[in-house]
Amino acid sequence: MSETEEKRPMAKEFEGEKLPYPAKQSEMKRQPDSDLSNYKAAGKLTGKVALITGADSGIGRAVAIAFAMEGARIAIVYNVNDEDAAETKRLCEEKGGECLVIKSDVRYRQMCFDAVEKCVAEYGGLNILVNNAAFQKAQKKFEDIAEEDLRRTFETNIFGYFIYGASHRAAPRKRRRDYQHGQHRRQNRHCASY
Repeated sequence: MSETEEKRPMAKEFEGEKLPYPAKQSEMKRQPDSDLSNYKAAGKLTGKVALITGADSGIGRAVAIAFAMEGARIAIVYNVNDEDAAETKRLCEEKGGECLVIKSDVRYRQMCFDAVEKCVAEYGGLNILVNNAAFQKAQKKFEDIAEEDLRRTFETNIFGYFIYGASHRAAPRKRRRDYQHGQHRRQNRHCASY
């Protein structure tokens, strides 16, 4: 392994960790790799605008930083952790990007539409939507899952993706030709369509 290559840990090397909700990335024993120090940007998203849900920490933060490094203007949507969101903004700007921070809850239709409108008002359009927001409260036994937690899981992890998809499609597009020529991307952590 050369000096520029980083060691990628295997899943078996990770110890399970359970933090109280809402958890902060800074409280995790093993920190996610968000600095992207080995990433070589190529300007692939220059002139694009991306809205990323759940981008205050973890995968969402790493995506926001990578997109900023690629030249996109970023809007991050988060629900609870103001400190984590501020850190994501700082890291995006440190890499030379612009970052709009929007506190919202993907479970509520109007909040989704409002977040998209804020992004469009700030940047003049929206080209990329990354649905990354998620909620999970793990239980050892199925019967121990509280109905409230089950509802919140589905409202966040399933309904939120559809609501954001609808709000994104309803948003006015300054760059309508991007959508018509197949350059529009809507992604989530489970699938991607181009």
